[in-house]
Formats: sequence, structure tokens, C-alpha cells
Amino acid sequence: MKHWIKAARLRTLPLSLSGIIAGSFLAASKGSFDIKICLLALLTTIGFQIVSNFANDYGDGVKGTDNNNRIGPERAIQSGQITPEQMLHAIKITSFITIIVALLLIYFSFGKDHFLYSVVFFILGIASIVAAIKYTVGKKAYGYNGLGDVFVFLFFGLLSVCGTYFLYTKKLELAVFLPAISIGLFSVAVLNLNNMRDQKSDALSNKKTLVVKLGATFAKQYHYVILLLGMLSSVWYVVLHYKSAYQLIVFLSFIPFIKHIWVVSKNKDFKLLDAELKKVALSTFLFAFLFGIGQIL
Repeated sequence: MKHWIKAARLRTLPLSLSGIIAGSFLAASKGSFDIKICLLALLTTIGFQIVSNFANDYGDGVKGTDNNNRIGPERAIQSGQITPEQMLHAIKITSFITIIVALLLIYFSFGKDHFLYSVVFFILGIASIVAAIKYTVGKKAYGYNGLGDVFVFLFFGLLSVCGTYFLYTKKLELAVFLPAISIGLFSVAVLNLNNMRDQKSDALSNKKTLVVKLGATFAKQYHYVILLLGMLSSVWYVVLHYKSAYQLIVFLSFIPFIKHIWVVSKNKDFKLLDAELKKVALSTFLFAFLFGIGQIL
């Protein structure tokens, strides 16, 4: 059991839950909140994240990308603790359970009155499963062609925040895209940090992440830009929808991001950035919580 818990990589969950938290708070600020929808949305997202983590372990494991050259924590298939066949079986079971939970979420959100919405969100759920798996699995895995950043931005940011908001309110406002962009860009920063750490081993394994394509110098500059744009996007939302000084509490979450940018700017060895992964993920979770609290106070 401990090997499966390790393979599920529970430390990645705060990042994946950030979009749900932000979207839920935004809906609550508009007078639309349902605890059943909230809990089911959180469970669905946890399921998607675990599927993604299992698939990432499987894809990189069978391709040989997870090897002794890799800097991060040893993966389950890489270590031999779980066989590829067992992991593939786990991916199928977890995907099935997640789809069931997603169907319950759709039912409690839309009932029988919004059939078209139900169909759209069911398709989005299937797309999320496919995207989670295709990141590293298969001959055309998009994570091996520098497209991981795009999909993380879309699914962790736009779909997570805007989709959650829609589940509650049955409508979508353009302004909601601003905090969604923030969460999306912070999530991309976590992926970029991971790819910076693994630049050398990824290049040797022909995993052409954006960092491998850009090179060390441009990867750092790209990192600064996405973090700064993420902060500016949320500031823009606060300016447009300013109601009280409580909304300014979100600025406290910028402190660890700014400190992180300083650490990266002074770094000369990407493999030493491993400790920063958890910090940025937790900073994103803190941002989502403080941003949301500021909207309802």
C-alpha cells in the first residue's frame, strides 16, 4: 500500500485543488454555493490528478526516461516496486472511479434540466482523463514535444476555475478568466520548474520539454514571466471588482512567489531547484485560498 500511496504523489494535490478552491470562492461571492458540488468537484480533481501521476510514472517508466540520471524522487516503476502491468491496471481502475464521481458531480450540478451542459461537461471529463494519460503515454505523448505547458494551463487553470464556477452558477463571466489565468500560469511554473530540474536527463531521453527546447537562460526568463503575469492577472481582477480592503489579502501570497523568483535568479544548477517545487505548489494553494477569502469577506 505504501508504494501505491507514494506513486499517487499526494504532494501534488494542493496544486490541482487550487483551481477548484478559487472557482468555488468566486461562485460563493456571487451567492452560488453547494457543498455537494464542492466536495464532488474536489474528489473528481483528486481522481484526475492521481490518474495523471500514475500515467506519468508509467509513461516515463516504460520509455526509460525515469533512470539513474533523474534528479527527483525515485518513481514506482523505475524502482521496480510496481510493475508496468500493475500500473496500467491501476490507471484503468482509477479512471473508471473518477468518471463515476464526475457523473455524480454533473448530476448534482445540472440535474435533468440542463442536458446540454451535462453532455459538455461529460466530454470535458473524458478529455481530462485522456489528457492526463497522453502527457507521457504513447508514441505521440505531448509532454515529449514541449506541449505540456499548454495543457497544464488549459486544464489546471481555465477549465478548473471557470468550469467549477460554471458548475455552481450555470453561467460564465469573462472576468473569471483572470484568476483562472493566474492559477494556470502558476501551475505552468511548477511544471517548468520540474522540467528545469530534469533538463539534462530529459534531453538524454529525447524528452523535448519546453525547457530542453529553450535552453537554461530562456527557461529562467520564461519562468519569471509566467509568475509575474500570474500575479498581475489577479491584481487586474481585484482592481476591476474592488469591494473592500479584504481583497488585498491576496497580495500576501505574492511574497513566497517573489522570494522564489529571487532563488531561481541566483541558481546555477537546476538540480538544486527540486526543493522549490513544493514551495511553488503550496504558494499556489495559498494564493487560491487568500484570493477566495478576499472575495467573500
